Amino acid sequence: MPKIFVLHENAEWMAPLRAALDTRKLAFEEWHLAEGAIDLSDAPPEGVFYNRMSASSHTRGHRFAPEFTGSVLAWLQAHGRRVVNGGRALELEVSKVKQYLALNAVGIPTPPTQAAVGADALRDAVRKAETPFILKPNRGGKGLGVQLFQTTGSALAEIDKGVFEDAPDGTMLVQRYIAPAEPVIIRNEFVGGEHVYSVRVDTSGGFLLCPADVCNLPDSPQGFQVCPADGGAAGGADAGARPKFEILPGFTHPLHARMTRFLERNSIEVAGIEMIVDTAGKAWVYDINTNTNYNPDAEAAAGLTGTDRSGMGALAAFLGRELEQLHKLAAAD
Repeated sequence: MPKIFVLHENAEWMAPLRAALDTRKLAFEEWHLAEGAIDLSDAPPEGVFYNRMSASSHTRGHRFAPEFTGSVLAWLQAHGRRVVNGGRALELEVSKVKQYLALNAVGIPTPPTQAAVGADALRDAVRKAETPFILKPNRGGKGLGVQLFQTTGSALAEIDKGVFEDAPDGTMLVQRYIAPAEPVIIRNEFVGGEHVYSVRVDTSGGFLLCPADVCNLPDSPQGFQVCPADGGAAGGADAGARPKFEILPGFTHPLHARMTRFLERNSIEVAGIEMIVDTAGKAWVYDINTNTNYNPDAEAAAGLTGTDRSGMGALAAFLGRELEQLHKLAAAD
């Protein structure tokens, strides 16, 4: 009988999804794709294949996991298997350039950005940029390599040190810094192409870089380090402080309709779409995460734990419905 297959490269991030699938007694199997082999003459098993490959895999020593996953997804899709977040989703996961172009195509604003390969090209881009600006890799991961610069000279000095020469795909971005009205970002979670909830993320606790990389900044000057997947990360540093991660009940935004259109057009069914609102009230989207994680403390505070309105609950329920549909088709045959 068909079952759910989860494609990933980080076992630690799988624990909440495993629990949600187990709770619903859904048959599933994990494919860890940090390395491996496929025989293109073989047919894949029947099932629902959910791609959770992350752009930050290289930070865990899995440099070529996205490329291998791309091959696996092409194999699955060539055989007509049901794939959630297929090849196009992976393509956007590992390239902010492609994200921005796809977002702009449906009228979603993104920060003005230049892409450069090579130190000389990067210097030229920096000289053209309006200050302040951010330098960051096109293929991101945990905030590594992301820096905010107030002056052109300071950026050129860092480039001369060679600190931007190890971008995973060789491409660096020079991006206008969007000054937020408040030190927060809004992460909008979608499952099955539908908006589940939005999360307010407080970036005031030593957050000095681009909000797109708020999840994990182990090397930030003030030691700011939070990840939506970590229990306890939602708590404020001081007693009574507003939590770092806070679900916003009933939150809607004019861009949600365009986000839904973007997801549908690019065959993305599960994603976190992050935006920042500037001092003029304009919302800018700067990152799409198709390997989304959810904060358990924020969900507990909102009363969502263990329900189909939690992130992993909604995801498991969605995968379960897709699996049930395959079972019905198999029975009909």
